[in-house]
Amino acid sequence: MNVEELTAIDVHVHVEADAYGRLSLPEELMSGSAKYFKTDERTSTVPEIAAYYRERRMAAVVFTVDAQTATGHPAISSEEIAEACAEHTDVLIPFGSVDPWRGKAAVKQARTLIERYGVRGFKFHPSLQAFHPNNPFVFPLYELMSEHGVIALFHSGQTGIGAGLRGGGGIRLKYADPMAVDDVAASFPDLPIILAHPSFPWQDEALAVATHKPLVHIDLSGWSPRYFPPQLVQYANTLLKDKVLFGSDFPVIKPDRWLADFARLDLKPEVRPLILRDNAARLFKLGGTVA
Repeated sequence: MNVEELTAIDVHVHVEADAYGRLSLPEELMSGSAKYFKTDERTSTVPEIAAYYRERRMAAVVFTVDAQTATGHPAISSEEIAEACAEHTDVLIPFGSVDPWRGKAAVKQARTLIERYGVRGFKFHPSLQAFHPNNPFVFPLYELMSEHGVIALFHSGQTGIGAGLRGGGGIRLKYADPMAVDDVAASFPDLPIILAHPSFPWQDEALAVATHKPLVHIDLSGWSPRYFPPQLVQYANTLLKDKVLFGSDFPVIKPDRWLADFARLDLKPEVRPLILRDNAARLFKLGGTVA
């Protein structure tokens, strides 16, 4: 991966279908999410993602979410995602996902994903997976990740998954308060963390955590930049300029649309490349050219 040739690094891209057409979420949640984001683009496979980002000279961090305990829906294989990404190392960076409720089995799977499949981090969706990030039950996972220097990416704030469905599809927003991740960052100070999304209704809390904890970053996925809270833009432009990352939430939000709206934000010229590429390259230790 030649970082200098990339225009951007998108740190938040969902694999929503595997090679056999199996979906990452139950049909009801997939349909509800598509309606919420006003898009017909409901699926994305690894080869499709690679082609899309290669055409735009971008790299992408890709993952699914294993929430089988909470939803009853079998997860797309993180192992298969990592294997597919190995065929597209010029543009794709694989993350894994494990169901935190599987305890020791989740830790064992995570170890295999790191050591055998080379994943660079793990995606957690506390609302969808129905767990508090600061539950000590999950700590063995964080310990393993910290030992291997891989990244923990946590969904934070409201989610489009379940939005508008009866009872929100049973998904509870309370799990996505970023203050729970502050506990994780304090307990595992060497664990790199990304708080995903503008963290409505906890935006100020997310900014406080990222300002206070050296290894906590924020990605800007899931929202069009035109709707970013003013304080998020202010911090991205100043105190957190080295810790804010470009993320789209592909396929429900496309980078083309996100970048067009991002261009209209009142940001310093020197800050834009940090957010779009350089901060992620440093966090992932990509350097110049990485095979």
